[in-house]
Amino acid sequence: MTHQVHAFEPPERFVAGTVGPPGERTFFLQARGGGRLVSVALEKVQVSLLAEKLEELLTEAQRRFGVDLPEAPASVGDNEPLDTPVDEEFRVGTLGLAFDVDTATVVIEAIAAGEVEVEVELGDEDDEDEDDDEDDEPDEDLDRLRVRLTPQATRQFIERARRVVNAGRPPCPLCGQPLDPAGHLCPRHNGYHR
Repeated sequence: MTHQVHAFEPPERFVAGTVGPPGERTFFLQARGGGRLVSVALEKVQVSLLAEKLEELLTEAQRRFGVDLPEAPASVGDNEPLDTPVDEEFRVGTLGLAFDVDTATVVIEAIAAGEVEVEVELGDEDDEDEDDDEDDEPDEDLDRLRVRLTPQATRQFIERARRVVNAGRPPCPLCGQPLDPAGHLCPRHNGYHR
């Protein structure tokens, strides 16, 4: 079976968003450009880690290569819902990040989950293993979404991703677990409904 590479270099719009009510949300990365719209599903923790690691990547690019970084946006920025239709192309298993020094852009690659377990893998593409044996690279035959962003667009993506992750259910003040609209059984109250 052939794999597809959905490349947006650069996209007109690249955002993290959700579909569904809090507690039942499905998280998506969505890229739009050139008359195409690609949405890939992933876990909330992957969106959170992606935002965190992108921030670290920008800081490292500034430290090592002297890249001028924009300040965090003061305004809300893109707060529009995901473009419709939201058709899941694939579920993300692996996320890869890199900084292209020649073009001063951030490269984000979301690779489909394979037949094996789903994992979160964020790091510099330069730190890959030296072993290039094709049997050790099962994700070469998997679909992928590749996006190239400027530091400014990356900063806007980070801010929106953080807003999306934090827009879910509020945490319990005692145990930190998410509160459902009907409350929850708090372990700090020995199982009494809170």
